[in-house]
Amino acid sequence: MNNKSRLERPVPVSTWKREDAPQDQGLASLAYRSRLLGRDRTLVNIFGGNTSTKSIEMDHMGRPCAVLWVKGSGSDIAEITEKGFAGLKIDEVLPLFERAEMSDEEMIEYLDATTFARGRPRQSIETLLHAFVPAPHVDHTHPDAIISLACTPNGPSIMREIYGDRAAWVDYIRPGFTMSQQIGEAVRSNPEIECVVMGKHGLVTWGQTSEECYQNTIRIIAEAQSFLNSKATEVSGEGLVCEVVGEERRKQLLNLVLPVLRGELSKNGPAILKVDNSDEVLTFVNSQHARELSQVGAACPDHLVHTKMVPLSVEWNATQDDEALVEAIRQGVSDFGRLYSEYFDTHRSEGQVMFAPTPRVILIPGIGMVTSGADVQGADVAGQLYHRAIVVMTNAARLGGFVSLSASESFGVEYWPLELYKLSLKPPPKILAGKVALVTGSASGIGKAIAKKYASEGANVVIADRNLAGAEAFATELCSLYGKDRAIAVGMDVTQESAVQSAFEAAIMQYGGIDLVVNNAGIASSAPIEETSLETWNLNMSILATGYFLVAKEAFRLMKRQGAGGNLVFVGSKNSLAAGKNAAAYSAAKASEVHLARCLAEEGGAFGIRVNSVLPDGVLSGSGIWDGTWRAERAATYGIEPDKLEDFYRSRTTLKVNILPEDIAEAAFFFASPASAKTTGGILTVDGGVPTAYVR
Repeated sequence: MNNKSRLERPVPVSTWKREDAPQDQGLASLAYRSRLLGRDRTLVNIFGGNTSTKSIEMDHMGRPCAVLWVKGSGSDIAEITEKGFAGLKIDEVLPLFERAEMSDEEMIEYLDATTFARGRPRQSIETLLHAFVPAPHVDHTHPDAIISLACTPNGPSIMREIYGDRAAWVDYIRPGFTMSQQIGEAVRSNPEIECVVMGKHGLVTWGQTSEECYQNTIRIIAEAQSFLNSKATEVSGEGLVCEVVGEERRKQLLNLVLPVLRGELSKNGPAILKVDNSDEVLTFVNSQHARELSQVGAACPDHLVHTKMVPLSVEWNATQDDEALVEAIRQGVSDFGRLYSEYFDTHRSEGQVMFAPTPRVILIPGIGMVTSGADVQGADVAGQLYHRAIVVMTNAARLGGFVSLSASESFGVEYWPLELYKLSLKPPPKILAGKVALVTGSASGIGKAIAKKYASEGANVVIADRNLAGAEAFATELCSLYGKDRAIAVGMDVTQESAVQSAFEAAIMQYGGIDLVVNNAGIASSAPIEETSLETWNLNMSILATGYFLVAKEAFRLMKRQGAGGNLVFVGSKNSLAAGKNAAAYSAAKASEVHLARCLAEEGGAFGIRVNSVLPDGVLSGSGIWDGTWRAERAATYGIEPDKLEDFYRSRTTLKVNILPEDIAEAAFFFASPASAKTTGGILTVDGGVPTAYVR
């Protein structure tokens, strides 16, 4: 591959399929067109862009009404359905074109009053753009190729070189009434043009049919990309100046610094981290011009809310040692916070409250990019958008330089009420949102119930179990229930220190660290002491004592490095306090768990690490330990048939309550939640109300 072909990027092609496309020219066709555009992130940013269709609909009285259907604010057109579009009475909107000026607040209030279809999302910020362009179908996109030329000092001349008189240029202005009016005027006064290029922003195209609009959008972008490919020559500063760290060394460094980084970021709120060491990212972060380009500003206004104006560019290179990287991370986050606070203080208005002064994008030479968010989606969105920024910055540099918004305009967009409205559409965070929990023995029984409860309350969960296939199936289930990447599966034998360490490393690489650890892996045995083999004794001790020790040891190491406190929950047993008949090995091991937990509560207090225990009794339904030999052993102890064991246990209690794994999960959730924030070394029994294991 020669240098030029390496720098070229694919030219977009049409993916419209007439056999799949709806035949109407209304909402169904609009949704189809929108999804085609949105699913190519080189054309439309995630959550960005907007599309529209004008159609005739019947109102509530059966009268024909001209309706503008436009994407709802904050939605992602890649997955949009017909319900994701707002409907406005366009005949009531068009007179606004004659206005001299209009504030954002007036615009929103007016547009809300023109609503045709109730119960739909609020219309896009750029609705008037779609109304003022006199075409039935309009697309507003953020293509990498177009923004690349729109973010150069000589963008208008490059546009003319590509399109001649077929395009109009509109200088950057914040979206709203004036921008929409300028674009509408450019189209109305030049009926022969095919598109409008928006400085530092994006592209507007249109058509008489939905398919024509889509094909025009693709064609215009393809021309820009072909032009860029013709200019695909490496410029000064683009070559690699930092060595790429090898894969094993990179993992070692990330395992060391991600918890440190997460701890620093989490001082200002939840932080989930996502690592990206793709070739594109490494090529950029290791280049000479990366530091300069990355600090110019955002590549597109849509990026600001998710990526902030600039990333943190860590001052480190592969010739330095581990501790130098740790210190560079700490110093970098501190410097970023100071500069962001100054930026806020310089541009703030009365009543504005500063967002967390922490970076969303962290560029580490030799290693790659780390993105941060309050949840997995936030970290992922920041990463997706910065991929787009890398393309734009690199292309613009080849075309004569990269320019961005001024600091004051960047602040105006970042703290713009209309942009913040999109974020307000998100539901309030759940109690464990932004937390990462590792639960041992969680492919079945009590551990599975705890992991599901944590996930339902917003936590990201690491399903750790010897049964990797079962763990993977359960992690897939949790992701389908609660969202992409909500859970991962790791194989873990708690008796093997290397396996425990590997599981923690997997959690760090996936989420950046861990906040909650549930020691739950279990085994059970039942026999008189003289019939208890040394193998049985050692197995109980190995899993229930040594295993809990190894997991807790690794948790403490990580949590101390993270520097943000932590939370351990030990799932013991009634037998931890009240030994059971013919269960010496099991009872002794369970007793050691509780004592270990209380010892660790003493050790962890100074570091904000809480350790508490939950003691179940008689969890018969859904608990894995009641399968196999344990059931037969316990039944033999009491001289009954195995299938009568549940009834026998219930007959021994006054309330005859069936204790479920979900009951234990509620107790484990209490210790994981803020409700128990001031408790450590605690013991919570779950015994159905029968005093079998209360602390005496």
